[in-house]
Amino acid sequence: MHHPQSGATAPRRPEDLYITRPPWDIGRPQRAFAALGQAGALRGRVLDVGCGTGEHAIMAAELGLDATGVDLAANALRTAEDKARARGCAVRFLRHDARRLGELGESFDTVLDCRLFHIFDGDDRAAYVNGLRSTTSPGGRYFMLGFSDRQQGEWGPVHKLTRAEIEAAIADGWRLDSIEPSTIEITNDPDGIRAWLVALTRT
Repeated sequence: MHHPQSGATAPRRPEDLYITRPPWDIGRPQRAFAALGQAGALRGRVLDVGCGTGEHAIMAAELGLDATGVDLAANALRTAEDKARARGCAVRFLRHDARRLGELGESFDTVLDCRLFHIFDGDDRAAYVNGLRSTTSPGGRYFMLGFSDRQQGEWGPVHKLTRAEIEAAIADGWRLDSIEPSTIEITNDPDGIRAWLVALTRT
C-alpha cells in the first residue's frame, strides 16, 4: 500500500510493490520516526499502519512497546516477520486493509503512518480517517509522514499533500499538534522526497 517509483503505473496488487526491493524500503526506520522514538513520543500499544517490511513496528517493539503492523502485501509481511524474528522482537503482523481499521476491534495509543495517507483520496481517505478515529484511544497520538506538494515530478498514484488537505481531513476528532517539512528517505536519491511530518492527538 505504498507508491511505486516515479513514472511507474499503479500496481494491481500490493504484493507487486515488493517483488523487488522498493526504494522506500531503506532497511531501517525513517529518520523522522526514529527521532520520535528517541524522544519518547511513542507509548502504549503501537499500530504501524501500511507497515510494509515492518521497520517502524520493530522499532516500537525494540523500545519495549506492544507493536502491531498491518499491510495488504503478504510478501512484505513475511519479510517483516523474518526481520522481527532475526532481531529478537515480538511483533504482531496482520494482513488487513487500512481502510477497514475499525474491523480490528482494537484500540491503540500510538499510530504510525509512513507513506500511506498520501495514496488515499475521496471515499478511501474518508474511510481511512474514520478507521483511525475508531482505533485510536482518546489522548492517543497519530504520526504521519507523507508526500508534500513541494515535491517535484509525478509519482504514480500518490496524492501530494497540502497543509490545507491534511487539516481538512482530520478536522473531526483530532487536535493538530504540528505539520512540519520533513523528508522520506529512499535508496535511489540521497536527497530523498519532500514530505510533511504530521502529529495529531485524538480528542
